[in-house]
Amino acid sequence: MRIIPAILSAAATLAIVYALNTRWGSIPAMGAFFSPQHGFWKSAEDVDLDLNGDVSLPHLDDVVNVWYDERRVPHISAKNERDAFYVQGYLHAKDRLWQMELQAFASAGRLSEILGKSMLDYDRFKRREGMIYAAENALKASEADPTCKRIMDAYTEGVNDYIATLKSVDLPLEYKLLGYKPEAWNNLKTCLLLKYMSLDLAGSAYDIENTNALKLFGWDDFHKMYPSFTDSLDPIIPVGTQFPVPTAKAVAPPDSVILKDALLMAFKEEHPDPDNGSNNWAVSGSKTKSGVPILCNDPHLGLNLPALWYEVQISAGDLNVYGVSIPGAPGVIIGFNKNMGWAVTNGMEDVKDYYRMQFKEGTNTYLYNGSYREADLRVEAIKVKGQPTYYDTIAYTVFGPVTYDKNFPVKNAQQGPIAMRWKAHDASKELLTFYRLNHAKDYDDYLEALKVYSCPAQNFIYAGRDGDIGIWHNGQYPLRWKDQGQFIMPGTDSTYAWQGYIPREELPHIKNPGRGFVSSANQHPTDATYPYNFIADYDLYRGMRINRELRKMDQITPQDMMALQNDNTNLFAQTAIPLFKKNIDSSHFNMQQKTYWDQMSQWDCISDADSHAATIFYLMWDYFENNIWGDDLDHKNVALRMPQSKTTLLWLLADSSMKYVDDRRTETVETLPMMVQRAFDSTLNRVIPLDSARRLAWGRFRGTDIRHMTRALPAFSRMHLNTGGGQHIVNATKQTHGPSWRMVVQMSNPVEAYGIYPGGQSGNPGSKYYDNAVNDWVDGRYYSLRFIDPGAKTQPDMKFKTNFIPANQPQ
Repeated sequence: MRIIPAILSAAATLAIVYALNTRWGSIPAMGAFFSPQHGFWKSAEDVDLDLNGDVSLPHLDDVVNVWYDERRVPHISAKNERDAFYVQGYLHAKDRLWQMELQAFASAGRLSEILGKSMLDYDRFKRREGMIYAAENALKASEADPTCKRIMDAYTEGVNDYIATLKSVDLPLEYKLLGYKPEAWNNLKTCLLLKYMSLDLAGSAYDIENTNALKLFGWDDFHKMYPSFTDSLDPIIPVGTQFPVPTAKAVAPPDSVILKDALLMAFKEEHPDPDNGSNNWAVSGSKTKSGVPILCNDPHLGLNLPALWYEVQISAGDLNVYGVSIPGAPGVIIGFNKNMGWAVTNGMEDVKDYYRMQFKEGTNTYLYNGSYREADLRVEAIKVKGQPTYYDTIAYTVFGPVTYDKNFPVKNAQQGPIAMRWKAHDASKELLTFYRLNHAKDYDDYLEALKVYSCPAQNFIYAGRDGDIGIWHNGQYPLRWKDQGQFIMPGTDSTYAWQGYIPREELPHIKNPGRGFVSSANQHPTDATYPYNFIADYDLYRGMRINRELRKMDQITPQDMMALQNDNTNLFAQTAIPLFKKNIDSSHFNMQQKTYWDQMSQWDCISDADSHAATIFYLMWDYFENNIWGDDLDHKNVALRMPQSKTTLLWLLADSSMKYVDDRRTETVETLPMMVQRAFDSTLNRVIPLDSARRLAWGRFRGTDIRHMTRALPAFSRMHLNTGGGQHIVNATKQTHGPSWRMVVQMSNPVEAYGIYPGGQSGNPGSKYYDNAVNDWVDGRYYSLRFIDPGAKTQPDMKFKTNFIPANQPQ
């Protein structure tokens, strides 16, 4: 009978083998993960790994020294720039190869190749958005520029020389789990990554939703629901600034800015996170304890592991720059050198418009300016893992690609083809802007760098050792008449096409203002006297809070600025809670109701992680807002969007009887007090069980999740982090979104700088340096940024030194 245990053992073994090599839902086959020769334990990194030594590389011109500090930040010291960017590419690939390639695949619409059929619609949409087309145009412009081509070629060669060293056993763990191998890097992939940032920061347009809203609610209410300005405006350029007489003007057509026969769209378009923004500011030496400017930045983006940023110092010749880079692209994106620092926030403007085209039935020709034109057809071959290649034919018009037609999505067939005009499609060379900023010595160099920048529009702040500070709302903005680009427009003639761009010298900007600081937090760049039109959903309360604090501060230190970046004061709640208190009768509350009402109504409006009131307010506003708009936006198969919270709040403060308070789905005519009471009742039903479960504290209720990029491996994620902050708050930390890099730079001699991002330098989940900074980031701590002198013979602050040596040079 000894055969029975043997059979059972064999069966169990077969079951385990099957389980480990089968994909379960979103979890990949785990056999590769547990393989002792190829899996996680092979990828695990010794915490005491010694990085001292020599590495021979085939395409170096001279020796490059790389010093590593205690956080594994590389400090590259080269004799020439080509070698410096070559080694940066090598190090990016060494530490972040899988992340680089996955993001390039995502941008290009190639995820189906590695993840299968479930990603096909995503890939089709990326192709129909024209992401590869945009990157190809950027590549042409960049490679036509000798500087861009030189640094991109060097960087790409470094990436590929690292890839060439890899054996299957050495591949990053995610390749093994997903069952594929890296392909060669190229300059197009670098452009794809930069265009992915354009998509993330300038990829939103609400033309479809706005067209529907206008049809449903009319002009007056549309402008109240989605206004360009708010009464309590605190713009980037101070109110009262005198703007020059405009030298350009968009000529509006005599009739309408939208389709008169526009049909309601029967689908909902996906948009990037509307909170993709940032804070930045610079204070002049007149307000600082040191007497020199201090520069601050914290870009707010989706939080992932591996982290978005890679910290680095690059020095070669007259180049010596420190900051964060994007794995996949050369240079530093946000940072400083010994002479100046720069910081960026998203400009927020809509630079994407939609046009309804009229194609001749059964042909590829479309009507434009009275005659029919032949569309350029682009056949996109989308490889699908385990499936036949999918082919999608996309027509390109004078405006751009036909994103929606009878083939995508099917529900849109009755509306006719919709073409997209997007600024990011145009040839551009943003990389040159950052290269020049890396080299900049003064304000004039900073301006030269900005001249070649196009998209996504950004607020670039400057702070120099020379004492100057300044900000430019910078990019290429379409010259539009009022409301142009808010709605789907006719594509049958050039009347509705863009008529050029706002002249660069007339973009909003200011240098050395009398108030002693410049700042931006994604609010409107100007007051209503600015002569040109912008379209965006701007923030309000973060900018107000930052400006209020900076106005009253003096003798400012870097530590003061760190505290402001981590400020959890909620100005939105300070404004909304009095509205609630005015419109609710708490005298009849029982003890339980009174307990929770008092917590919120007497709250100091600071959204710290341990605050119960922050959770109560969040829930009550959410219920209240949905009660106000839920009925009006409830139109089946119609794409609509909720007005911004600030809009709802300011409208109700001005008009408590505004008509949208009433719920048209009921026979009762609801009033504002009734809606506030309903919201509180619903909140109470949520709060009581949360409190019983000890999950009412804001950091427990909302918290923050920094997920691995696959979304299928929670063990490689950092979940349920106990964070404060939130929407409308300077510390804009949300559940999966927040400050992706905090930086404070004092332009002293030597430069004194601090920074942190929620992750680590390594992309390897088996490394200590994969997420070593996360806890300190949660706690609001910073690291000293070690901006070393590359010419020094010894580096006492450094832990390791790797010498990269040309392969043909004796070691």
